[in-house]
Amino acid sequence: MPRIVSVWLPRWPILRWRNDRAKAGAPLPPPERPFALAADVKGGRRLAALNAAAEAAGLRLGDTVADARVKAVDLVVADHDPGADRAGLRRLGLWAMRYSPVVALFGPEEGEDGLFLDITGAAHLHGGEAGLIDDLARRLVGFGLAPELALAGTPGAAWAVSRFHPAPGILRAGREAQVLAPLPVKALRLDPDLTARLRRLGLKTIGAIAARPRAPFAARFEAALLRRLDQATGRLPEPLDPIVPAPAYRSLRRLLEPIARQEAVVVVARDLMADLAPTLERDGVAARRLRLDLYRVDGGFQTLEIGVSAATRDPDHFARLVDLKLDRAAGRGGDGLDAGFGFEAVGLSVVEAAPWEARQEGLEAAEEPQRAARCAALMDGLRQRLGARSVRRPVARQSHLPERAEAFVATEAFLAADAGAASAWTAGSARPRPILVFPRPEPAEVVALVPEGPPQRFRWRGGQHRIARAEGPERIAGEWWRATEPPPTRDYYLVEDAEGRRFWLYREGLYGRETASPRWFVQGLFA
Repeated sequence: MPRIVSVWLPRWPILRWRNDRAKAGAPLPPPERPFALAADVKGGRRLAALNAAAEAAGLRLGDTVADARVKAVDLVVADHDPGADRAGLRRLGLWAMRYSPVVALFGPEEGEDGLFLDITGAAHLHGGEAGLIDDLARRLVGFGLAPELALAGTPGAAWAVSRFHPAPGILRAGREAQVLAPLPVKALRLDPDLTARLRRLGLKTIGAIAARPRAPFAARFEAALLRRLDQATGRLPEPLDPIVPAPAYRSLRRLLEPIARQEAVVVVARDLMADLAPTLERDGVAARRLRLDLYRVDGGFQTLEIGVSAATRDPDHFARLVDLKLDRAAGRGGDGLDAGFGFEAVGLSVVEAAPWEARQEGLEAAEEPQRAARCAALMDGLRQRLGARSVRRPVARQSHLPERAEAFVATEAFLAADAGAASAWTAGSARPRPILVFPRPEPAEVVALVPEGPPQRFRWRGGQHRIARAEGPERIAGEWWRATEPPPTRDYYLVEDAEGRRFWLYREGLYGRETASPRWFVQGLFA
């Protein structure tokens, strides 16, 4: 069974607001003074979050600000920012990935004030489940938060225990139904109206519902009631929606002493890749896209995304890419490595893996794969130094028109493309093609003996060219499916002028059928 940690952060909007103000050096109201966050909603400005002093003064969520000031004349009110609350919670979730690669945020049904951590198979890295919970709670308290933590076999049970159990903690596997029985029905994350209807019928606890036959509930109430009950007790699965995709492979190293220098980070990154290499080799795969996660002592979080042109599991190559990426970040005026008080843990995730074909080393037959690997390493280095969008390479497109048959794409886009895809105009023709094809055909003035005959002379880019030899025509029809009106037909000629220069010209439009005066263009140049 999975093991899920629920991290509930009571008064999260208030705590987030105070932490943000403290970081900015702005003044804060004293904790003993009533404080609330208010939002503009239909019907006026109403309270959306309260501190303990405001609740003690009799204020309630949903009260208008005017009514609240009558109850508490010294009330301090600030604007509620749900977007900032969600962004702050996501930052906290990224930090919590030091414990597990699968971290999800509470949704609207859970209150949007906490996290789920799937620690299945990861607790032993932190001294067991109790050690992980204690370490997590200690660090969150150090951040100025007041967490309520619970560990159970399902997200629903963990959430219910963390929020409603008088002594939340660790539930042994299989005890979810027993522990949930005395909790109120709202611990099932039901709609408030449904919860009120159940209470009016005398069904105030989860156990009162679980002890009765299911058929009347299915007939009388929404399907969410039994679904939530089954999810909480483990009868139905409840997959989490992680804030980042779960990695295929991951390695985490907790450091005895925090590190802050770039050289140290590169060394740890290389060691992590070396840790993953045997597992990748065992599974016959290699890394195509990686993510290096750096966890700061003060709760900060930094991520480096590394994509490679050819799948790799070489620790030295990966370390070099990390070094180049940090150099580029520093060269653009950034900090390069925002270490704060240092990084206390570093994690490496293989986000995307690709099959790895075994290669024979040291033979002449292996020269071509080695050349391709050196080319990929060069391209990876250029991407980290110049930026992924600055390094481009040609890829083939399925088109008969030369200017559409290939395109230059950034290497990031090329990673997902099929490098071996052949274009129709090169694969389907045995005729020679120019080494340079213009992105857009350039107009030319051509003299021909007859309208449909080969060119005799042409003027292009201000120069006159007398044609000594001509080969053609090669007819290429327009791609009629791309436009409402079929584009004109093209007749291509390979011509050589008196100086030996060779050009690729075409006449656009069939004389007498598509046009009365065909136009000529230069499409490309031969060597």
